[in-house]
Amino acid sequence: MLKNSFIQAISSKHRIRVTFYSKEDGGIIIRKCAPMDYGPSRRTKDKSDRFHMWDYESDKGPHTLSLKPEQIHNIEILDETFDPSEFVDWDTDWLVPRDWGQYS
Repeated sequence: MLKNSFIQAISSKHRIRVTFYSKEDGGIIIRKCAPMDYGPSRRTKDKSDRFHMWDYESDKGPHTLSLKPEQIHNIEILDETFDPSEFVDWDTDWLVPRDWGQYS
C-alpha cells in the first residue's frame, strides 16, 4: 500500500521516487522526493488526506509537493537517505509520529 511505504520512508529517512499525475502538466511525472507527512493540508479548504513531500527535482526549484492519494501511481523507497535539515526550517507539528531528533 502506498501510504504504508510512504510512512516507512518517513521513519527511516529514505528518499522516494514518486510517480504521479500532475494536473498542472496534464500528465504523469516522476520525481525524487523526501517524504514529509501524511494527512490533511493546512493550506487548502479541502481537508482530505494528502502525501506531503519535499520535491528536489521540480523545474521551479525545490519545494513542498502535496498530492492526493488518487494522483499517485507509485512510490518507490530509494537507498538514499535525507537529512530533515535540508527542508525543515519551521516549528514542526507533524501528523505522522517520527524520530527525527530536533526536527520531530
